Amino acid sequence: MNLGHGEDLGGHRTVDKLRARAHEVLDAAYEAGVRYFDAARSYGRSEEFLGQWLRDRDPDDVVIGSKWGYVYTAGWEVAADPPEVKRHDVDTFRRQIAETRRHLGDRLALYQIHSATPESSVLADERVMAELAHLREDGIAVGITVSGESQPEMIERAVRLDAFDAVQATWNLHERTAEEALAHAHDSGLQVIVKEALANGRLTARGADPRLSEAAEEAGTTPDALALAAVLARPWADVVLSGAATVETLRSNLAAPGLEWTDELERRLEALSEESGDYWADRRDLNWN
Repeated sequence: MNLGHGEDLGGHRTVDKLRARAHEVLDAAYEAGVRYFDAARSYGRSEEFLGQWLRDRDPDDVVIGSKWGYVYTAGWEVAADPPEVKRHDVDTFRRQIAETRRHLGDRLALYQIHSATPESSVLADERVMAELAHLREDGIAVGITVSGESQPEMIERAVRLDAFDAVQATWNLHERTAEEALAHAHDSGLQVIVKEALANGRLTARGADPRLSEAAEEAGTTPDALALAAVLARPWADVVLSGAATVETLRSNLAAPGLEWTDELERRLEALSEESGDYWADRRDLNWN
């Protein structure tokens, strides 16, 4: 759902072409010092592509996370509706962990519930929670990813359950409502992974508010890098995901750690914050591409 993603991929959408592109981006990320890579069962062939890259390169210092709970239904078609279906039952977990292990083998370090919400009731499913506990006993960290207006609620529930090692949530200059809960999770010993730090492209040159673009220009950088610097400046943010589909975009993103996020920038760009309901409504209106 990233703005401009279709243009990034161009007209070559075969499995072989996109596998080669994925490996090119992974190579560039690793060379630049990136050591955490995040996939999911529902991200098309992401686990397959990542697993092939791991077997070919055999890096010994990377951490691999993936997710279960959505079933990919697009069949390599952009126009598929829906492209994925949420299923948080124990049978789906058992099937998907087997599929993930087939692709990622013993490189899997973190397995996350994909988009846990109050509606799915996954945290109240005793059979699912028992399976996750067994996974932890086997040495694989267990996490939860959250989405939507219920993010703070679900993060706090995960902390109280004391059954998780990590939480992955959306935080960016537009959507900040999970900040207090993420700080609490971090202080409670959970690793905090931030997703959608660029608001599905809305905090890049393709969709940035003029105030962010102006601040980035004055700082001698790009809107995406400055927006990522804002996330990296949060003391509770342990890992910040990029999501780049091209080496060029990745390199632009990777300027962020070299930027100083100042109190003046914080005050200046605080006005970009949106009401949570408005943010998620706008996100739902974005087109898959």
